[in-house]
Amino acid sequence: MPAPAVHPDPRLLRAFVAVAEELHFTRAAARLYIAQQALSRDVRRLERELGAELFLRTTRQVSLTPDGERLLPLARRVLAAQDDLLAAFAAGQARPLLVDVNTAGLGTGGRVLHRARRLAPDCELMARYESGLTGAAAELLAGRLDASFGRFAGLDPALRAGLEQQPVRYEPMAVVLPEDHPLASSAEVPVSALAGETVYAGAGNPGTREWTDLARRLFEPRGVRPAPPAPVAVGREESGRVLVKTGNPVLAVVDFPALPGTVRRPLVDPVPLSPVSLVWRKGLTHPGLTALRRAAAGIARAEGWLRRPAGGWLPDADEEVMSTRA
Repeated sequence: MPAPAVHPDPRLLRAFVAVAEELHFTRAAARLYIAQQALSRDVRRLERELGAELFLRTTRQVSLTPDGERLLPLARRVLAAQDDLLAAFAAGQARPLLVDVNTAGLGTGGRVLHRARRLAPDCELMARYESGLTGAAAELLAGRLDASFGRFAGLDPALRAGLEQQPVRYEPMAVVLPEDHPLASSAEVPVSALAGETVYAGAGNPGTREWTDLARRLFEPRGVRPAPPAPVAVGREESGRVLVKTGNPVLAVVDFPALPGTVRRPLVDPVPLSPVSLVWRKGLTHPGLTALRRAAAGIARAEGWLRRPAGGWLPDADEEVMSTRA
């Protein structure tokens, strides 16, 4: 006798994917804006419908079973197809494309978005500000964002598995200093001059783990101390106030927007590079995404964004990602 047909509710699949990517029920519930008990019920219901255990749960950790690992790519494809179907019939036109550009202003992501809007004036491309690719990646996979920018090699492999990327820029890094800092009078700052300093690079911010990891790789061999976790400051004024109050330099990029009471200085000897990719959910098709990819490629060609500066510093894993041409 054939097995009964199974037609899982997409809501249950979204619950499963969130837990599979977070490997933590509390974080997954927060990501979906539902109670943890409701999330647990949804996962149990999906397991009953499929007749398979999807997670191994202990008091210390959650991990995928072989059946869970087999389901994950299939569930992502089903959810992506559902998103595409809804987008195709939303008010007879493509829905807005939600694009995370990290921070306000015309940094790398903002410039690409600005040009994409000119290339596709009939598309609505709406900016969002997630402040880090790790945080944005979870939103991309959940369908609450469509595209973002950042260091793809710094993402957890479980996140990368559901995403695609296009290299955009080797962006030189900089340091933001209080105006009265001893290094503020220099036109540029050698990385070695930061030895013994305590430099903030997003430690403790769960949305910027890829950036904190990049800073660790740069600083550890050079005697630079990472600043401890701090409450995340939101907004230009508040960020500037906190920086001046703590007195700690902040690792940034050359296009980082100016903050009150601070100066931005490029880092040299070597020039550390922030590898920026355009990142989107696998299977996503949208005219706005096409425009973003064209805009990124066009600016990169015109301004040499993908020509790596001689002697520029970059971890090997990032070099491999950035050598991929989409």
